[in-house]
Amino acid sequence: MSGPLGVDPGRSILYAQVTDSDPRMAFDEEGFMHRIGTKGSFGKAYLGDVTRVALRSMGSHGPPKFTKLPRIDEQNWEMDCSTDSLRVKIASKHYWGFGLFSKCFLNKITIEGELPTRARYAMDIAASLGRNPWEPARVRAFERATSASMEAHTSSWEGLISIARESFSEDIASLQDSIHRMKGVSESSDHMLEEAEGALERAREALADKNAPAVERALSRASSAIVRADSDHETSSMERILLED
Repeated sequence: MSGPLGVDPGRSILYAQVTDSDPRMAFDEEGFMHRIGTKGSFGKAYLGDVTRVALRSMGSHGPPKFTKLPRIDEQNWEMDCSTDSLRVKIASKHYWGFGLFSKCFLNKITIEGELPTRARYAMDIAASLGRNPWEPARVRAFERATSASMEAHTSSWEGLISIARESFSEDIASLQDSIHRMKGVSESSDHMLEEAEGALERAREALADKNAPAVERALSRASSAIVRADSDHETSSMERILLED
């Protein structure tokens, strides 16, 4: 296995410790993943908690496809999945204990896409897991299996998370500046700006929790409120001009 690669122009390679083997899924003859019991499916695979979260954190995505099918070991496989902005490849393998326990496994996550998108994706995975995914059950075995030190693993994850945090902070600051410029110009739009400020406060709280999707939702609400306030101000200004004429 190649070592980790965090902040890079082209792609990121992250390694994560698996702690739970569920959920168990099926796949069809072409390797596409399905729920157990789906007509046409036959194989079985344990995804593990990291892959479950990684797929969910992608948002709306195409059907995951196993590019290396599990055989006797149902937790040894490789998968490919894409969205409009990300391509994610995940490889699952055991790195100690002959794969007898869930914590014997690690996931290699290769992410392709724009750096800010990759960074926010990595942040969401870590936040959703509720733990540092780069912290292994067996340090030396993890380092040997990934050909990298724990310092390199920590840096790859935290480097991306730091970029995501900075990007979100800049978005929040930009919207806050817009609110400050527009406040007091029109009484009719001030309540919309108060709504935007409330959304920005929720964005800051979500950012403190490293919850990327929640930050994005709050920023979207703030931006929408600012647009409505600006439109209301322009309408009021036009009405005043028409009345004066």
